Amino acid sequence: MAWDEWEQLKTQAQAQAGTGTPAGTQIDQLAPDPGGGAPLPSSTGDLKVSQHDLTEIGSRAHTLYDHLWDRARLDNTSIDSAANDLTAQGFALGAGLTHVSVRWDQQLKSLLDACAQISNHMQVTKKIHAGDEAYIQREMSSIATLDDGFDERVGAPGGKNPVYYPDKNKKKTG
Repeated sequence: MAWDEWEQLKTQAQAQAGTGTPAGTQIDQLAPDPGGGAPLPSSTGDLKVSQHDLTEIGSRAHTLYDHLWDRARLDNTSIDSAANDLTAQGFALGAGLTHVSVRWDQQLKSLLDACAQISNHMQVTKKIHAGDEAYIQREMSSIATLDDGFDERVGAPGGKNPVYYPDKNKKKTG
């Protein structure tokens, strides 16, 4: 874009805005929250995560890792060779190319590490939740078994044990 074209576009934008002053930067934002904060958890529901959700997140992180590994890595030998050649010929572009190559590798390694951590974390979380679920089921089933044993004692199931809660209308004998 030529400078004259830029000046023409600025003038048109100022005319459309109806002001003679340069247009300022405007940042879009949400309207202020009239409620004064986040909703209470009771109004939004409980956090629910299924094994399928955890598996899907871990799988997608692993797939992204694989794609980045296959497609985003640079052939550093040819890039370094080109950068050295440009530098030797006196071009400042050589140092810039070296800098870009180094930064690309650093950022890619950081992203690959993050994907691997997410994938591994989801696998561990899935195993932990499965173990917790099995533990809770074992505990609940043993409570139900224990509870059944108490219901079969003296008195009707679910009712109060007359040994401990005698009928007050009966008179004591003896």
